[in-house]
This record gives sequence, structure tokens and C-alpha cells, in this order.
Amino acid sequence: MERAEPKADLVEIGVAASTVDESNLRMTAPEEKPPEAALQLEAQKSYLINKLNFLNFQNGTIHVNFEHTRYNRRVSCKAHPQPCSGDILECVWAEPESVRHILDSYRFVSFFVADGPNALLVKPRMNWMDAKGIRFELPEKCIEVCNRRQGRHACDDIPVQLIQNSMLFQGRLLEFSTTSFLVQLSAEPPQTFQCIDADLPVNLIIPMGPEMIYSGNFSILKQGNGKANRKFVLEPQNTGIHRYGSKKYRSKRLKLVPSPNIIFRHPLTRQVVNLKVEDLSGSGLSVVEGIGSSLLLPGLMLPEVELSFADSLHIRFKAQVLYRKVSPGGSDAAEAVSGLAILDMDSNEHLKLLALLHQAENANSYISSRVEMNALWDFFFETGFIYPKKYAFIQANKEKIKDTYFKLYTQKPTIARHFIYQDKGCILAHMGMVRLYENSWLIHHHAARKRASVRAGLTVLNQIGCFTYDSHRLYSLHMKYLLCYFRPENHFPNSVFGGFARFAKDSQCCSLDDFVYYHNDTHGVEARELEPGWTIAPSRPEDIQELNTWYEHTSGGLMMDALDLDAQSYQMEGLAEEYRRHGFKKERLVLSLRHGERLKAVLMAHISDIGLNLSDLTNCIKVFILDAEDLDQDLLRRGLVSVFATNHLPQDMPVLLTPTGFAEQRGIRFEKIYSLWILNTRYSDQYFGFIERIFRLAKERPGPKDACSGNDCRR
Repeated sequence: MERAEPKADLVEIGVAASTVDESNLRMTAPEEKPPEAALQLEAQKSYLINKLNFLNFQNGTIHVNFEHTRYNRRVSCKAHPQPCSGDILECVWAEPESVRHILDSYRFVSFFVADGPNALLVKPRMNWMDAKGIRFELPEKCIEVCNRRQGRHACDDIPVQLIQNSMLFQGRLLEFSTTSFLVQLSAEPPQTFQCIDADLPVNLIIPMGPEMIYSGNFSILKQGNGKANRKFVLEPQNTGIHRYGSKKYRSKRLKLVPSPNIIFRHPLTRQVVNLKVEDLSGSGLSVVEGIGSSLLLPGLMLPEVELSFADSLHIRFKAQVLYRKVSPGGSDAAEAVSGLAILDMDSNEHLKLLALLHQAENANSYISSRVEMNALWDFFFETGFIYPKKYAFIQANKEKIKDTYFKLYTQKPTIARHFIYQDKGCILAHMGMVRLYENSWLIHHHAARKRASVRAGLTVLNQIGCFTYDSHRLYSLHMKYLLCYFRPENHFPNSVFGGFARFAKDSQCCSLDDFVYYHNDTHGVEARELEPGWTIAPSRPEDIQELNTWYEHTSGGLMMDALDLDAQSYQMEGLAEEYRRHGFKKERLVLSLRHGERLKAVLMAHISDIGLNLSDLTNCIKVFILDAEDLDQDLLRRGLVSVFATNHLPQDMPVLLTPTGFAEQRGIRFEKIYSLWILNTRYSDQYFGFIERIFRLAKERPGPKDACSGNDCRR
């Protein structure tokens, strides 16, 4: 290509409508920087022919420009180029009905071929033209015009809705760029386009089936003069969106080598797009585009995105474009960086992504990796996580427990996650999570070797924090709450979990509720009916409502919602089915103890595999005492025996009872007290700020012994 002198008259490069009455309507996007001189190069005929044949292969079009014979008016009509191999090019009109009106009044001027951000401007000799098509004799050279900063992209039958002042207009998106949209709207009587005020903003909505892929505010740049159908050029006003509230602590973005790509079908052009990822986290990413070929605009939904690592690891998710920033530079160097938020992802797909990111940041940090089971059991015993009294409790079921843990640690079920800090093949610290309720995950099994540093135990705790931040907004993870049971006298969990609850001083952010833990004494008690007037039966919705009212009055925390004890969810079975799908057991009974019609207590039996939690806190019965009057230790004991017998529950199933004052007043001999810690994950900033403070103190005062060595939060 040879450089040619710039020409001032480039008006025919504008994209025009194909109908006469709106033919002067062009989708001209405003420059993001002051316009620069248009650069023109000469292109050879062979290059032009190849582009024309590509358009024919893709069923594309060229724009044929005409000028009125008497008035200074130009129009453009679309035409499909036919296969071309020499000097002659024949084209067929894409919209023949629009051409008939211009045959007598307009003369041919030129045609142009879109070429990415550029255009090929061709001034051939016309041989003939009729209502079906046009024939040209191609010149030896044409002009390649590089004067557009923003590429314009044709759209195929994309429905849109435009709203202004509560008036709704239906239409189609014809073309778009990141700086302007060309839409054609219809006015259905009694609607008229006079209702649209060009000086006021409009809202444009682009639906896709039952979902919405884009909505945004626009200003009207231009409009045609049609009565029933009219074309509008709209300029988007959204420079960025805030899908979530601002956060101080966010996912750490990593630049990976090699960097992955994202591949998706653009919802407006329906073409496959492949972009390089600039940086990546568990909740979002950024990508780079060339200015001329930019396709992403803030607010756009991407229903199906594939994250591809060297074309070997593929992770699929749904995303939304949050922002677009243009970097400085000349026409060749300028680029646009767009930020994408991950809206949802299959839980195991998300696990793959987070496992990779955690490894990239810390080579010793693992999430739900395959574990050599003998090494794991050795770790549990050496750290004192399984201490003699606990082992005496679980040893009779050790084979069942081994089977449960084999499935948990080798099959990656969606209901569980584990975090391991491992160095040179040796497990130094461990923490586990299990999805115990519909939107609540239980943190448990926190332990570290004595010879590990303080930071090994804190690292897995930090891993769970990062995992929570990256997961809690994803519907597939169902992570509205984090739970943890710990004994108040246990220093580490009381400092971390209890410490944060005391620091937050907000029961809707983080709540603590105490339970006494004991095994029901069945000695000399037979399973028989209770005293006259006392009954135990499945809870009714009004019982659950009264339970919530009692809890709100006595605590005001998060427990009822977190434990699925509200009228809408206390009978839900979705999570139980997911457990069964992975080969685990999960059942729940919610019963009411009444004296006459007066509700005295609510009992919730949670039944799962033995050893899912080694303190059996996932296989227990919770007792909520709402009204202690006339309810004594013996009556409660006989009631529990009856429940166990009627529902075939093991008699050694532990009991967690609240309020603890009832046990003390009624002389119930309990083994220990547990605090149930619940965090609402929407308050992640407060939690991470507190954890950061603990990390800072740990770095300032390192010690040879891990603060959580041999610690079971429930020991």
C-alpha cells in the first residue's frame, strides 16, 4: 500500500439508512479524544477483491453511495456483492424496494467496504443499474480510510424497547458501537413519535428471552422523519455501573502467565469473540480490546463466557461488563480495558478457578485438592484434633467415618470444601467447610501442627475469608451465612470469631448464641406417651412464626434465618436432594412440644452421616425452650426419648439446648457449652478488616508454636 494525500470530502463513509426518507441519518460516534487527521492509504485491487469475496462468503453487504441530481443530498443503500475474480463486480440489492425510488433522481458516486475500524472507499465505473442490482468495473486501486476510532457493528434482528416519560416503544437494534446505537422504532397508534422529546434522556432495554441483556440511559443524537417507523442515533450515557456496594476489601487480581482468554458469543452481533485476559480474580476479570474493534460496553450481560487456559482448562460462567476505560495513545496504540464481574458459575467450575488462583498466589495453599487419607488422619491425631475422649466417642463407627471422609476429600462434592496448607508433602494446617443449610456454610475442623508457624493456621483461615468473598455473591454457592461452633474457653476461636462479634456490635452483621451440649440420659426411661396435655408433633407454620418472635425478642441475631427456621424454608428439601446425589445423608425433623395449645419448645433434629463433623454437631438435635413454665428436666428427658424412639434416632445423638439458663435452672447436667457464631457475608468489609488486624499482630509477634495448634474449635 502507498500513502495518498488526505481528502476532505469523506461524507460517504458515514453509515446511512437504506430508505430514502431517512437516508441522511448516519450513525456517527463522537470521538473519545480530539479528532485526528484522517489517514488514507491506497489499497490494491487484489486486496479489495479478497474483501468482497469474504463478504460474499459471510452473506455481508457493502454500502453503495448515491447523490441527488439536483439537491445536495446523499443516500446509501446496502448491496450483497457476488463472487468476484476479475475487473467486474456485480451486486444484488439487499432491500430492493428502497432502491426503486432513487433510480431516476440519484446518480452513483462510490461504494465502501467495512474493514474492521477502517473502510475501503471505492470509486469504480458503473456499467448498469436496475431495480435488482448494480454492476461495476473495479479500479486498480482504492482508498483505505483510517478515520474511525470506534468500529460499528451490524446487528441481526435484535429487539429493543425504548422508554421515555412512561411511554414504551418497540423496535430493532440495527447497528451499535461502544459510543452510539442505531435503532429503528415503531409507533403503534395512538403512539406518535412526537411523544419523544429529543432533549431528554431515554432508557433503552434489550431483552433476550425471559432475561435482559442490556439496559441503559441514552441521549438522542439524531433521528429520521418517518411516521410509522423511525431511526434514531443514540449516545449511551453509562460510563460504568455499580452492581454491588463499594468495598474496601476486594478479591486480589492476579496477572497469570500464560494469561487465559475469554471466549463468548456476543449477544448483539452474535459473533464469537476471543479476548486476552489482563488480570483475574475469583469474582471478576479485565480484558483488553483495540479501540477500533471494541465490543464491550458497561452494563452488557454476557450469558455464556468460557475462560480458557491454553485451550486445555475451560471454565464457564455468566458475566456482566462493569466499566470501560480507554488508554491514551495514537490510533494504533489506543486500547480499551473492560472490567467484568462474574455473576454466576457452577460451584465446581468456581472451585477450579479458585484452586488455581490460590496456588498462583501461595504455592502451599490448596483448596479441595485430593488428599492422601493416611496423611490426613495422621495430621488429625498428631495435632490433637482427635483427642482421646473424642476418639473414644467415634472409634465404634471408625469404618463409616473413613468412608465419609474418603468421599469428602477425594470426590469434590459441591456440599463441602477443605483448605490445606502443605509444605514438602506435609500437611501443616487444615480447615473445612460444609454447606449445612440452604444458604449457610459451617466452618469446622481447624487445626495446625505444633511445629508450624502462627501464619500457617492463619493462612487457611484467610483462605476461607477469600473463598467467602469470591463466592458469597454467586447463587450456585448459596453462601449468605458462615457458621462456626466453638467453646468460649478455647482461646483461638474465641479471639477470632467471638472477637469479631464483639468488635462488630451488630447482631445483623454477626451474632453469637450459646447452647449447652449433652447426651440425653435414657437410664430408667421408657419410650411412652407424655403426661396428659403434653404433645410432640410436627411444627406448624404458626409455631415457626412464634419461634422467630421469641428469638427476635431474646437475641435479635441471625440464627433463625441461617438455620432455615422461618415459615418459608423450614420444610425445604432441595439441599437434602443434593446431599443424596453425592452419596451423603441429610434429613431434618422440626417438632413442637406443646402443653395444650401453648407452645413450650421447638426441637430440630438434624440427621447426617456419622463423622461429617467429628463433634457430631451436624448429627444432633437442637432444643429451643420458648416457655419454661411447667417444663422440668424429667419431662424434657422423656420427651426426647420419645422423639428418638418414634423417629428411629440413635439414643446417643447429642443435644444442643438454648437458652443455657434453662439447663442451669433445671439441673440438667451438660458436658460443655458451645457458642454458635454466624456471619452475614454481606458485611465482609468489617470481617476482613478485623482479620487483617489479627494478621498484623501475628506478624509483629511470631512464635514457635501455632496459636491454633491441636485446636478443634469445638473441643
